Amino acid sequence: MQWRVNIPPLTRILLLLLLVFSGSYQILRHSIDVDNTAGRFLALIPQWALFTPWVYFTATYSEQNIVTICIAGATIFYGGKYLERAWDSLEFGKFILLVTLLPNFVASLVYVFLFAISRNDNLALVVIQGSVALQGAFLVAFKQLVPEHTVTILKGAIKIRVKHFPALFLVANTLSGIILGTDTALVLAWVGFMTSWTYLRFYKLQPDLSTASTGNSHLRGDASETFAFAYFWPDAVQPPVAAIADGVYNALVALRICTPFSAEDVQMGNEQATARGEGGLPHLLDRGSTRHSRSKQEEAERRRALALKALDQRLHAASSNSKQQAPESQSVAPSEAAILTVSTAEPTHADQS
Repeated sequence: MQWRVNIPPLTRILLLLLLVFSGSYQILRHSIDVDNTAGRFLALIPQWALFTPWVYFTATYSEQNIVTICIAGATIFYGGKYLERAWDSLEFGKFILLVTLLPNFVASLVYVFLFAISRNDNLALVVIQGSVALQGAFLVAFKQLVPEHTVTILKGAIKIRVKHFPALFLVANTLSGIILGTDTALVLAWVGFMTSWTYLRFYKLQPDLSTASTGNSHLRGDASETFAFAYFWPDAVQPPVAAIADGVYNALVALRICTPFSAEDVQMGNEQATARGEGGLPHLLDRGSTRHSRSKQEEAERRRALALKALDQRLHAASSNSKQQAPESQSVAPSEAAILTVSTAEPTHADQS
């Protein structure tokens, strides 16, 4: 039987771009690299970026060596194939443009700012390149779509749920940046993570998967409780993370940059998350229908357990509040911490952070 690899069109294009740009970068760097030609025309150097604006795109697909090329290729092949099938090519294309261009642009601004305050020429000439931002963005998308899916490593010796990967990724790149001096990867990892989460949380149009929906209805953003910012981190640190996220979110709402979700939005978001867990999305690694079915059932059970836990916390908190607060006290907009642990009797808003 002939072996075939079914790769969606946009993912195929991205793999081709990776090979072309990374190959061209290596040729320029090892043959005619006068005044860092490869860096100036394919990678991103803050001092020269305004004269070569296309590098905000090409830098992501211009890797330095064979190891990073293989990592980027695996990221695009598996991640791109999954997300393009789950969203469709148009939505996946929008996502790719955003998490490719914006992190590179923000990273260049960071180094320009550091150069301005330190007057260190090396900061203006640093080479920014690689798919680190894309990797972080894909992990956030997986956290949204299949958070309870378990990835097994070394024949089951290590088992990690998808929802833990973004935090592990950020911690690894942060430590590497501090200890090994890979500061560009540190910046790209965090900006890619934040760009992806902000877009998926607030702006991306999601198909309505609830049973009550009719036609081709869509929802903007993902207001589900399990996609709140604090839920990306271990339980022990969620309260302080939620407090910080709450302060940032309230400031953005006050500046009218963010529009808070309503209680109905949060409920719909939770229903969407449950629907995604119960089926309707392609399997992460396409390893067979029997294993796929069992994995979906396990994910659905874990999602239900999380939903029941959140509901129990909200009911307990509401009961406590009714005893502590005066009946005439004015209700306030719930914060990021409120989405995680507290719900008022008649909420008007739910935090999106």
